[in-house]
Amino acid sequence: MRKLITLGIALALTACAAPKPAAPAGEDVFYGTLEPFASEAIYFVVTDRFVDGDKSNDYRGQGGAHRTFDVPIAGPIGETANIGYLGGDFKGVLDNADYIRGMGFGAVWITPITDNPDEAFTGGDPVTWGSGLTDRGKTGYHGYWSDNFFKLDEHLPSAGLDFAAFTHKMRDKGLQTVLDIVANHGSPAWTMPVMQPQFGKIYDGAGKLVADQQNLPPEKLDPAHNPLHAFYKTKPILAQLSNIDENNPAALDYFVAAYEQWIDQGAAAFRIDAIGLTPVSYWKKFSARIREKHPGFFMFGENFDYDANKIAPYTRAEGGAITVLDFPLKQKIAEVFEHPHSDYAQIAPRLFLENGPYRNPYELITFYDNHDMARLNATDQGFIDAHNFLFTARGIPVIYYGSETGFMRGRPEHAGNRNYYGQRRVDAASRSPIYAQLKRIANLRKGSIALQRGLQLDVSLQGDSAVFYRVYENAGTAQTALVLLNKGDGEQTFDVRDYLQSGRWRDSFSGQTIAVADHLSAKVPAHGVQVYFYDQPLTRADMRARLAQLMANKGR
Repeated sequence: MRKLITLGIALALTACAAPKPAAPAGEDVFYGTLEPFASEAIYFVVTDRFVDGDKSNDYRGQGGAHRTFDVPIAGPIGETANIGYLGGDFKGVLDNADYIRGMGFGAVWITPITDNPDEAFTGGDPVTWGSGLTDRGKTGYHGYWSDNFFKLDEHLPSAGLDFAAFTHKMRDKGLQTVLDIVANHGSPAWTMPVMQPQFGKIYDGAGKLVADQQNLPPEKLDPAHNPLHAFYKTKPILAQLSNIDENNPAALDYFVAAYEQWIDQGAAAFRIDAIGLTPVSYWKKFSARIREKHPGFFMFGENFDYDANKIAPYTRAEGGAITVLDFPLKQKIAEVFEHPHSDYAQIAPRLFLENGPYRNPYELITFYDNHDMARLNATDQGFIDAHNFLFTARGIPVIYYGSETGFMRGRPEHAGNRNYYGQRRVDAASRSPIYAQLKRIANLRKGSIALQRGLQLDVSLQGDSAVFYRVYENAGTAQTALVLLNKGDGEQTFDVRDYLQSGRWRDSFSGQTIAVADHLSAKVPAHGVQVYFYDQPLTRADMRARLAQLMANKGR
């Protein structure tokens, strides 16, 4: 590809010269993945912080001296974060299903739904503005501190809207439910000045106590002689959380049974919390047990590490073939889109399109921020550019709630990252330029099998521009997408020749078709995207040969 002189805003498409003789299409198939869930883009909500649809389940008086509702943390210049419940619930998500679906998403990832203690935690270190891994005074509003993995947290359902009803009604709205699960730790379990009733404990589906750390530090547990300690390891996992022993078959049985219950009630996929804190052998057993009853059930895990070689084993057979959140790519996405005039070339190596460590890079969950890190600290244009890339490049994109308007950009946890969004902001979102462009590109992906599942063949990722193909040819369906991205402040003219198929191409946004011979010239506005579709099998010999290489080398 070579850039030509910028000429203006209008689109220019040029077909020149007679086409070269085309090689006949072979019998090869080309695709990045056949995973059904790759069709979906995912909208991620911290359920309690999205929208309070039902105030009757707020439990505003809960916790007594260790209250659970509205526990603010003071910040500079009158700012606050919050470590208490704020009211978001199933009804708040369901009420806005059309909003989420309309943006182009096909799934909603919600934080864990199981019961959490009914008091704020009194141990650990005090939470201060912007602090990390500090939990004193914090509640389980986020869902990750469960004491009973069979029981629904009382803050989430409404009359006639338990989890099963929620997932059913979400499906009726065209949205699948991704359930965030915890299977290797419980609630904070020690350092309390006085032991609190639910912390450090685990109950079964009948309400029977099956594990209790008894406010003891891990090294003082006696799992060999105390049955209530048998679920736990004698080493810490993170902060003061109880650490599940992955070698205890009874613990594995417990978590498998609990999460099979939630699948039966409509969970369509799992996001597994903190997968990297437990060996791959445990997750291999867990995934095998889940898929024994639910073949092909889609799961992705969180291993918060920017080294691809450390997170990749979970995606392979030894890790249970569980895909992962793509932290290595996230690191480069943030570097590129937070900084104007950065170089697209930083991203290319982290795509691992050939001979990489992953079982299949096309099934990785791509993102630029979430609830456990600072939100993307970008301009509106930076968010737009990031979305244009995420929804056209390989992987399954996830967008964190509020990013459609640049909500709390740059903020970490305890400094606004998880602040309450609310119906007012949802209703005003359409006025944001980020929202408008996200909706445009996400809906394009929603209707394109090539963008969802196609092989990616990079032509050029350099400077402010990127050019690549996404190709899907399988089972009688053929679509090639040519993607042109411009993150610069001025219009760019692209002239594409490499691997370009002659014939009729379709402008994905206007629907206009054009005849292409040996090159395609197009103007892409500042911070814009253009995608062209070729809706037939490719016949160009060098293109098919290169795609065959990519197909053979895409994963392990």
